[in-house]
Amino acid sequence: MSQQSTSTSEANWQPELSDVEAVKKLKQARENITLELRKAIVGMDQVIDEVLIAIFSRGHALLEGVPGLAKTLLVSSIAKTISLTFKRIQFTPDLMPSDITGSELLQDDAATGARRFMFSKGPIFANIVLADEINRTPPKTQAALLEAMQEKMVSARGEDFELDLPFFVLATQNPLEQEGTYPLPEAQLDRFMFKINVGYPSRREEIDIMRSVTGGQRPALTNVLGKADIITLQNLVSRVPVADHIFEYVATLVRATRPSEEQAPGFVRNFVSWGCGPRACLNLITGAKARAILHGRFNVSVEDVQALAVPVLRHRMGLNFAAQSEGVDAEHVANRLLREIPSDESLYKWNGSAPVGASA
Repeated sequence: MSQQSTSTSEANWQPELSDVEAVKKLKQARENITLELRKAIVGMDQVIDEVLIAIFSRGHALLEGVPGLAKTLLVSSIAKTISLTFKRIQFTPDLMPSDITGSELLQDDAATGARRFMFSKGPIFANIVLADEINRTPPKTQAALLEAMQEKMVSARGEDFELDLPFFVLATQNPLEQEGTYPLPEAQLDRFMFKINVGYPSRREEIDIMRSVTGGQRPALTNVLGKADIITLQNLVSRVPVADHIFEYVATLVRATRPSEEQAPGFVRNFVSWGCGPRACLNLITGAKARAILHGRFNVSVEDVQALAVPVLRHRMGLNFAAQSEGVDAEHVANRLLREIPSDESLYKWNGSAPVGASA
């Protein structure tokens, strides 16, 4: 009996040990990636963290900021540090779906010598795809991206072509120019795990940018992780444990964005037309898991959820005219919810049918 008990204990303990070692590896990899990115990117600490969290969560990210903030440079630099194939697609009003997914070309068959139509893969067949200025192309071309983002495959000629994993779409858009643009529909916005705002650098960072860019040196970036490492660490994210009160807190936070909910705060009823769907809950939990192990912890805290709430929620709420007239945006609503929704674990004890005291 003792021998059997010991072997069972060892069998249960070994995977835990390997996961702990993997968490240490990922934390060190994050630090190494950040050090490499510092050779080409100045500042943007929070943006880098959120992009890495999206990558290890198998998510996609939408980066929004004015021109000239190094959004494209950031994405291409990250691709180099994790040794993934990278393609940049410049979205324009005349871009067609086949320009993204690929098209049929008449080619000679090397085996038979006969000429036949063969599918030539487009730039979507890469590990990291930068969709630059995604809101400048018509909806049918935007929709060509939708299946790839959700299903990780492309349909053409009645066949399904699987994309090479890992696969991420990092899209950018300019918030200033709206004339001649095609705002992303809510269904496609919801496919992005995060909407990341890229702000202006600080004064010191701007001076450092001038020094590094005008110095004439182009630093070479070193690979930190390979494709197999990334997939292994993505699988690790799914195994990170989450306490019951974290699930309850996330559900309360997301449901409070819906004005039709009985416990929605008054300011949500005043300013929000429609709130976040269940995908917001899934992305908050998955993102919190990834953030925890990127910081060297194998458990999720309330702080992990709160750190990611704004980029997860800000593009999933529809604001009404009253909000626009008073200058209230989705980020303001999300931050106010974080202040007003209680996060104390004692309020979210499960009593068998409903959380106790979880009131907005």
